Amino acid sequence: MSLARDVADKIEEMRARYHELNALVSDPEIIARQDAWRGYLKEHARIESILEVHGDLIATEEDLDEARALLEETTEEDESRWLEAEVKEMQGRIEALEDRLRRLLIPPDARDDKNVIVEIRSGAGGDEASLFAADLFRMYARHAELRGWKIEILSQSPTDLGGLREVIFSVSGDGVFQDLKYESGVHRVQRVPDTESGGRIHTSTVTVAVLPEAEEVDLEIDPSDLQIDTYTASGPGGQHVNKTESAVRITHLPTGLVVTCQDEKSQHRNRAQAMKVLRSRLLDMMERERQEELSRERKSQVGTGDRSERIRTYNFPQNRVTDHRIGLTLHRLDGILEGDIEELIDALRSSEEAEILESMATG
Repeated sequence: MSLARDVADKIEEMRARYHELNALVSDPEIIARQDAWRGYLKEHARIESILEVHGDLIATEEDLDEARALLEETTEEDESRWLEAEVKEMQGRIEALEDRLRRLLIPPDARDDKNVIVEIRSGAGGDEASLFAADLFRMYARHAELRGWKIEILSQSPTDLGGLREVIFSVSGDGVFQDLKYESGVHRVQRVPDTESGGRIHTSTVTVAVLPEAEEVDLEIDPSDLQIDTYTASGPGGQHVNKTESAVRITHLPTGLVVTCQDEKSQHRNRAQAMKVLRSRLLDMMERERQEELSRERKSQVGTGDRSERIRTYNFPQNRVTDHRIGLTLHRLDGILEGDIEELIDALRSSEEAEILESMATG
């Protein structure tokens, strides 16, 4: 049975939902609730794409059946060659449409449209790791600029050499988590530090965590579970930072998670920023626990986002970037560090889709 007919029941369910959505997106009461309206619009557009591809697939299969029937009946050599070429062309078109339909039928990740909190921390390698952490922050900042996204630094810990021991920032815009979720993990750099007189290549690591930004509706936190401390901030910021207790430390007692924020001059602002990070970390922790449970049930690692593994190597002498999850190597490290990471993201997304499709086919 062809894919178009194999998913016929699912398509009919989607067609019924599509008609419901037609009414919802034009309902003045729904339009007044902008968040709900945008959600329905997105679902409407997704189902519309599926129905269009399914319709094209059905029509092409019918044209193929007709061309094959004509090919069996014809006795003319020229017409036979023309029909054979038509059959071959339509078979290729059907394969492409089926692949497109399979990918469209993958259940969407509800987190894909969320803004994110990104946490970059230097790992092994001392000053060199901190300098590379700053390079990665710049890479994501440039990528955000290219995509028209907005970045806001929530917390940072700079070094005297211009590196970053840690930086936490938010990224907001369309499809942020959908792109950046593949960046979570250990990033390894291989290069000759400026301080290395012997020309030896040093290897350092930086960890990146990408957390979907949690809203209050996503996660309710009991105030009695929080210990909130204020203290005098240190570091850059002038006399004001050093003389007032504007820094905030929030401890989530049930999990032991600790978040600090001191970049803002206002204690109220620091507290709000710290709560934003804490809420996102807690939601991410819950999601990873859920994924691990699903993984145990289906014996699959799709989408677990394990951060314990090295995911990518940046080799400066060879101008090379290798993503170890999919075995992809690109010899344009300079462009990637300028924010051009779209090729990496597209390859990782295609690989994930292929794994999900395989899991759906066998499960």
